[in-house]
Amino acid sequence: MRDTSEDLDPLIAAAEAAMLRSLVDPGHAMHAGGVVLAAARRTGSSDAAAIALRAMALAARELGDLEGAERHLRQAIATPGASRERVAQARLSLVTVRTERGHPVQALRVAALAWAYLSPLDRAKLDTQRAVALAHLGRLQEAVAACDRALRALAGAPGTLDNRRFLAGGLLNRGLVHSYRGDWDAAMRDLTACLQISQHAGLRHLARLSAANLPFLAVRRGDIAEAFHHYREAEDTLFGYPERLATMRADFAGALLAAHLPGEARAMLNLAVPDLETCGARAALAEARLKLAQAELLIGDPHRARAVAEQAAGELAAQGRTSWLPLAREVVLRSRLALEPVTPALVTELIAGADELEDGGAHLAGAAALRLVAAEAALAVDDHPTASAQLARLTRHADLPGRGERWAPAGARLTSLASEPQARQLARASQIPVPVRQHALAMEAALQEDIPGAFLAVRDGLAEVSVQVETFADPSLRAHVARAGERLAAFGLGLAVRAGGPCDVFEWAERWRAVTAPAHACALADPERVRAELGRRALVEFVVDGDSLLAVLITGERVVLRRLGAVRAVEEAIVRLRYAVRRRSEARERPDLRRDKDLQIVAGELEQLVFRPLAADLGDAPLVVVPVGALHTLPWGALPFLRGRPVSVAASAASWVRAREGARGAGPPSVAAAAGPALAHAQAEVAHVLACHPGGREVPGRIEPVLNALAVADVLHLAAHGVFHARSPLVSGITLEDGSLMAYDLLNVTRSPELVVLSACNSGMSRTPMEGAPLGLPGTFLAKGSSCVIAGMVPVQDEAARAVMSMFHELVAAGQPPDAALAHASAKTGVYEFTSFGAGDRPLYQPVATGLEGSATQLDQEPT
Repeated sequence: MRDTSEDLDPLIAAAEAAMLRSLVDPGHAMHAGGVVLAAARRTGSSDAAAIALRAMALAARELGDLEGAERHLRQAIATPGASRERVAQARLSLVTVRTERGHPVQALRVAALAWAYLSPLDRAKLDTQRAVALAHLGRLQEAVAACDRALRALAGAPGTLDNRRFLAGGLLNRGLVHSYRGDWDAAMRDLTACLQISQHAGLRHLARLSAANLPFLAVRRGDIAEAFHHYREAEDTLFGYPERLATMRADFAGALLAAHLPGEARAMLNLAVPDLETCGARAALAEARLKLAQAELLIGDPHRARAVAEQAAGELAAQGRTSWLPLAREVVLRSRLALEPVTPALVTELIAGADELEDGGAHLAGAAALRLVAAEAALAVDDHPTASAQLARLTRHADLPGRGERWAPAGARLTSLASEPQARQLARASQIPVPVRQHALAMEAALQEDIPGAFLAVRDGLAEVSVQVETFADPSLRAHVARAGERLAAFGLGLAVRAGGPCDVFEWAERWRAVTAPAHACALADPERVRAELGRRALVEFVVDGDSLLAVLITGERVVLRRLGAVRAVEEAIVRLRYAVRRRSEARERPDLRRDKDLQIVAGELEQLVFRPLAADLGDAPLVVVPVGALHTLPWGALPFLRGRPVSVAASAASWVRAREGARGAGPPSVAAAAGPALAHAQAEVAHVLACHPGGREVPGRIEPVLNALAVADVLHLAAHGVFHARSPLVSGITLEDGSLMAYDLLNVTRSPELVVLSACNSGMSRTPMEGAPLGLPGTFLAKGSSCVIAGMVPVQDEAARAVMSMFHELVAAGQPPDAALAHASAKTGVYEFTSFGAGDRPLYQPVATGLEGSATQLDQEPT
């Protein structure tokens, strides 16, 4: 059906054309609307003036000027002589602008004023706008109903461009409401339909908005790599639309936060919040601040979390969005718990906060988690009756009274024959997260000194967490999903430290690391299995119990548990050591004995804390080290006790065993090397590496050739700049000629070389949200099948990297295992910045004698 605008008064037709143009080319629409407005005022055409002002408002909104949009709409509403229908249409557009400016309640009042003067079709369009205000107020069921009504009317309406615009917009809004409710399939259906309709109608603006929500949905579906791919596309298409781009980033951040990726979420929110402030998008801004507060708390900055949460709470209260306030108060309470001593008054506030979350019915899982925290806090002030009362509320349906039945997850139960009130109680209980429920059961058992019962509750809980983790293939997402069980695992480990022997502590440390590990490395490894692989090596697995660092040592002869230094002292010593290594590296071209001495002093202090109680048992054995916490950032080769000693760093004992199981191809390895830009010695380093390996080939230092080399090479060497993002390890990368090879680029590769050498600053750094799954470049390569990764732990000078890597490859080509080759090369050159990850104890060549220190002393020919 044709558009009827051509039958209208020419000025009105021109004004409506400008209004439609506002979605496609807002800059042009703004100019056209101004021209029509001037003409309308000269001729006294009130309706044309009102429509022109509405067109200018829509254009201003697209350009991120919400204040300007509201000003134009209010002028349209106040236009003398304008018909009631035109005024009502201006109010229709004002509904969304008032919502976005943080006044959803007033927006609904504006909608009520417009309703009586709109046609049935325009009322349907108004409903698509009301839905946005309702969703912001947490009235999601009403929002879906409004969209449903609107879409039924718009689907049967004449196919004018404006009708299709609202049809696509209604689908977009309903899709967003579905996503708020966690109904991802319904959200995807609506957004896909919106995308198709808007593309067919040439509504590129709506197509962009629909596509901009794909990153959000991709994260929710567990596809992190695809989410970042969609994000890059959306960022390009929304360039020039600052408010839309910022809103998309904030929505994406919300999904990342729900996926337990707070660092990545904070990076997005730090981009979004300033733009939302500039645009005056106060509704989205308040939500973004609340997400930012949650991210800050998860990252470990309770000071900032509290400040941001209190600001968000003030803004949400001013907007009348009371259903959001318990979430902000939860962040404030948890922040205070991290900052203040526990007091009975704070326990009372925590319980009140849990009650408040529970009352609304929308945050039952959060309420349960906060109630468990309240129980722990009550125990901290020796208030056992209060703790028991809170635990009882979390566990009362775990065993059905008088029936001897165990609690079972929703969907695994038969239809309940209980009364309706009982059924409602069970339904609410089913929303208690499994780790929270099992943690409460374990605490109850421990309070009754039933230690076997406590262990059983923890074991059952971790098994159920593991089932949830197994649904994700992405190692980073697995690690973050597992965060739900972290406190439960720590409780089990603490029980083992106090009640068990070294083998029990090792089992519980490995049990948790197995939950978080990549899918192919999650099988448990018992001490006997580890001992069988070790040979003359020793394995040291570090664990944290409260404020103390402990180590389980496994050798061919024994398994022992040693208590080491305080965690805080070890963390501070690691910071000083990393600083000393960096300072020494910066001054390498200007030898300075004082800096050597500084390094010796601080390395000796750390060594005393970490290895002194183990030294007698270790002797000179090569080591497999399983770090914990800050030990993941330690350049191990800098410790005098370890210089010249082969050391392999693994995420768990099981992952080290798994890394040794890969089949080795016959014949010499296929070697590829690439040089990155802006390094004086990278090309010479690559040339020397290739000279060490017969048949080695250079690949261009660009992303695609390097990704292709991953698929075929046995050894890949990259000499380039490296960047590590502690808060967003997935965007850590190696700088190549055409951009950076990011960690998340590796998530989709199907194969990785047996040995990867990253001759680059900080490339070995990782963030470890959960023990067992360090996130960064080494962890990603190892998860994709590499058995060993050599990478830098601190900034390293170009010339120093060339020196140590040249000797390293000479020794590897002579038959040294990578960890031994690195140890000897580091000791010889004095370059301690690199670490061997994975199982670096398997040689790639048969050993031969080269005359170099550390090379074979026996030829590989049979003696005659």
